[in-house]
Amino acid sequence: MRKSKDYKIAIVDALLDVKKKKIEAFCEERLSNGASPYKIIDEMTLGLREIGKGYKEIYFDAELMVSGWNAKKALQILKPLLQPKAKTKGKEDNKIGKVVIGTVKGDVHDIGKEIVNIMLSSEGFEVIDLGTDVEKEKYAEAVRETGADILAMSALLTTTREYMAEVIRYFREESLKAKILVGGGAASAEYAVKIGADAYGKDAIDAVRKAKELLLAGHT
Repeated sequence: MRKSKDYKIAIVDALLDVKKKKIEAFCEERLSNGASPYKIIDEMTLGLREIGKGYKEIYFDAELMVSGWNAKKALQILKPLLQPKAKTKGKEDNKIGKVVIGTVKGDVHDIGKEIVNIMLSSEGFEVIDLGTDVEKEKYAEAVRETGADILAMSALLTTTREYMAEVIRYFREESLKAKILVGGGAASAEYAVKIGADAYGKDAIDAVRKAKELLLAGHT
């Protein structure tokens, strides 16, 4: 049996394959060996984080683009295999809560956001995806119109993460009550505390867990 570090090496190699063939083989091998699509997404998240750690030193824009293409390919393979949660009693729309999600202004990276989107949806959340390069006013408008319980923001680049703080300040000024969850390669638990976010998701699995905790806290 391969060790977890071997999977990390394998997924990084697959994510950086310019021919986009290794990612299909990786997914097929893991599925045939009994790994759940959730587990494979978790492994892919670890691979993307590893590439992000080496950005500007080992990996550059070209590698980020290639890893993005391959991650999207993997999501196309895995998404049909993700099973939605059973209907929640008393919820006619079968949704446990609403999340507005988007990558912050100045940042056009969306792979991490896409993974979190899929995971939240599969766990029973209604997700309103605003895409990338999202301004504070657009976040606020979406939360007001949808009555979202949670705003989830992502930033990959350290040059754009400061905008998270600006969004939070704007939400406080506008008296918007949505809980704020931050994540992405540029965020951290310490940074989340510093800017006044309600929670930090270190990866897609953790983001779903934190979203559920925020939802539960909001209903108590």
